[in-house]
Amino acid sequence: MPKKPLIFYALIVMAVMLFFNLIAVPKMMQAQVIETDYGTFMDMTEEGDVGIVEVQTNQILFTDKDEQRIYKTGLMPDDGLTERLHDSGARFGSVIVEETSPLLSFVLSWVLPIVVFAALGYFMNRQLMKRAGGGSGAMSFGKSNAKIYVKSTTGIRFSDVAGEDEAKENLMEIVDYLHNPKKYSSIGASMPKGILLVGPPGTGKTMLAKAVAGESGVPFFSISGSEFVEMFVGMGASKVRDLFKQAKEKAPCIVFIDEIDAIGKKRDGQFSGNDEREQTLNQLLTEMDGFEGNNGVIILAATNRPESLDPALTRPGRFDRRVPVELPDLKGREEILKVHARKIAAEPNIDYNVIARMASGASGAELANIVNEAALRAVRSGRDKVAQSDLEESVEVVIAGYQKKNAILTDTERRVVAYHEIGHALVSALQSHTAPVQKITIIPRTSGALGYTMQVEEGNRYLMSREELVEQIATLTGGRAAEEVACGTITTGASNDIEKATKLARAMITQYGMSEDFDMVALETVHNQYLGGDASLACSPEMQAEIDRQVIELVKAQHQKARRLLSENREKLDRLADYLYEKETITGAEFMKILNES
Repeated sequence: MPKKPLIFYALIVMAVMLFFNLIAVPKMMQAQVIETDYGTFMDMTEEGDVGIVEVQTNQILFTDKDEQRIYKTGLMPDDGLTERLHDSGARFGSVIVEETSPLLSFVLSWVLPIVVFAALGYFMNRQLMKRAGGGSGAMSFGKSNAKIYVKSTTGIRFSDVAGEDEAKENLMEIVDYLHNPKKYSSIGASMPKGILLVGPPGTGKTMLAKAVAGESGVPFFSISGSEFVEMFVGMGASKVRDLFKQAKEKAPCIVFIDEIDAIGKKRDGQFSGNDEREQTLNQLLTEMDGFEGNNGVIILAATNRPESLDPALTRPGRFDRRVPVELPDLKGREEILKVHARKIAAEPNIDYNVIARMASGASGAELANIVNEAALRAVRSGRDKVAQSDLEESVEVVIAGYQKKNAILTDTERRVVAYHEIGHALVSALQSHTAPVQKITIIPRTSGALGYTMQVEEGNRYLMSREELVEQIATLTGGRAAEEVACGTITTGASNDIEKATKLARAMITQYGMSEDFDMVALETVHNQYLGGDASLACSPEMQAEIDRQVIELVKAQHQKARRLLSENREKLDRLADYLYEKETITGAEFMKILNES
């Protein structure tokens, strides 16, 4: 929360004071005068129950016969009032209302509001101290609540982390330095003060840090960047100071800050009501590279938004190394699957290479989820071991969701979906730069897909040529083209294909320099490359219009190419669609067998 200015609290105090002085105290002082209606006053007059009467300009004050109670009522037009009062025995005079003593008035007007406000502030302060410090006393306010991991035989080790060999090599060097510092100091080498782990979510940044904790055998402090940000300005900086104070006392040690972008964002210099984050960052910068050295304290930090970090934080001397923790390649995916498969009961003949190729682009967290889904599927099937089919199905579950068993398509819909999916597969097979078809199905999935065609690359791909990208666009348009050629109509089933084809065509023109007109000019800027890679155009409106025109031409040309290929192979399209319609799911081998028969 932003820091409230002093005037904010002053206004609250004034409001409480005004409440007591203008409302509460007058009510208390007037509580001894009983307000009644004019009819009751007339009844008491007739019954002789009125003692002393004082007629004022806007009201009538009177007492009872014994002069024990004081009443007041409004003034009404009554010509015979004076005679009736005289006849009833009432006396005309001044009705004296006893005023509250000055001491009581002072207590009610000033002391009581201050006591109430102080008690409220004390209660709120205690609640904030409990929340900020994780304890129940004032001594915990502003203290670092970093978790300390100790050496454990059951902790995560580097052998439990697969697919990130380069990152492990960098971190193993840190562990070796902590174990044998003389080996490095004898040659004059010093370890980096800070190592920044960057990469997409789920690639194992936090797991690598835990592996360092398991291997190092030194105190390991772990804290999230968001835990530094507090309601009051200065509390985050206090936590940073306390964290490094503890670390220096236990050096050599490692401090791990997860999601450091929560406090390490660039300082834009603009006025902001919440300068807590900036003060916390300044304190962190001072602690990492100030006048006082942090010998023996190594900082590990993780983020998936490195471009948002302040340059003063990422410079050498603070974070000397940036270790990318990228999505694993084919070999890495296979190793990760084997690591997680050690935790389950699996059959001995499983080919993890096939699963790794099917899960192209999956992160370590997604691969762990695939293995777990396979184990759950085996349990649902009543088996005590995971089979190859369980893992293959779990890949599809992670990609497209579970099968919708209660989704019943009409006969016409099933045939349209069959033609749509065969259109994708056939256009892909009739080209020379596309991945082989692995599986085709028309069983609806919980992700909303009524069917899908899975293509699996044979090995790792790091570069894509223009011909390959163009053929990918043609393959994406193959579903809609098959509907047009075979069914004579178009449906909403191609919405996702249209989105992907358009995005790929635009990237070819604006990012990859694959347009003859624009040559090697970057027309888009990519932001958050590890969080989806959103792009924004960086060109004039006239240029944007030209980009749109070229994107439309590119997609349109590949759509026409797909229609031409399917029209020329109409017999194969019909035969394959009929086979898929009957079987609902076919493998890539079955698809190629039927395709090559004619």
